[in-house]
Amino acid sequence: MSEVTVQTEVKAPVRGHRRRGTLYAGVVVVGLVILAAVFAPLLTPYDPTAQDLTSGLQPPSWEHWLGTDQLGRDIWTRVLYAARTDLRVGVLAVIAPAVVGTVVGLIAGYSGGWANRIVTYLVDVNLAFPFYVIVLALVAFLGSGESAIYLTFALVAWVNYARVVGILVSGLTQHIWVVAARAGGLSAPRVMVRHVLPAALPQVVVLVVGDIVFVLLAVVTLSYLGLGIQPPTPDWGNMISDGQAFLTTRPWLSLAPAGALLVTGVGLALLADGVADRMRGQR
Repeated sequence: MSEVTVQTEVKAPVRGHRRRGTLYAGVVVVGLVILAAVFAPLLTPYDPTAQDLTSGLQPPSWEHWLGTDQLGRDIWTRVLYAARTDLRVGVLAVIAPAVVGTVVGLIAGYSGGWANRIVTYLVDVNLAFPFYVIVLALVAFLGSGESAIYLTFALVAWVNYARVVGILVSGLTQHIWVVAARAGGLSAPRVMVRHVLPAALPQVVVLVVGDIVFVLLAVVTLSYLGLGIQPPTPDWGNMISDGQAFLTTRPWLSLAPAGALLVTGVGLALLADGVADRMRGQR
């Protein structure tokens, strides 16, 4: 056995362990964040919106682990409940674009011809503008709040799914099992649903997991700018924005939600990488 072969055999298990480690790390981090959000009422005795003006801007203590904000609200409590808000919005805002984009890409990629050209044109027009510029313009037009966020991402974020799924399906239509299904007299909808879609779904799952990170950051950014989740609903973006005036004297007001966002983002990124490796068949 050559030296190159031995090195390859040694490195392969190492790479496999690293890939599994990435997935497991992402599952652990994201799982802990989700558990903290779900069991927030058990982890804190305070109401996230209740104000106590006599206890405003207190430093971290045994009573208030991360201190209080200018309205006397417990920061630890608001960070936990903000995780509920931002994770919910981040996940729900991905569903509509994923479904719409997958259906459009599936039909366009399978049909080809004018349908594929129209979808390609729409995708090119959408991608010609910076994502955040379109999002900011639509949210400003539609108004702030969760409903505007969902509608905005449904109108903008579907193009990535349509583009990827369309390209993937165009290649799958040449595979022998698709050709055989067509030759067997199966209708186009049945071929797409039973034979083409299952082969494309793994890539859609990878896109969804990765997009949750991107959408979460976009939601927090919109809230920071005052265009997203509105007070008094706890939100990491609002908390960072409210605390920036006290950044030099009471940094915990902004650092606590920023740290929560950082941990959640890293966990979701690790999970997305791990899921991508699994879906590609890498062990």
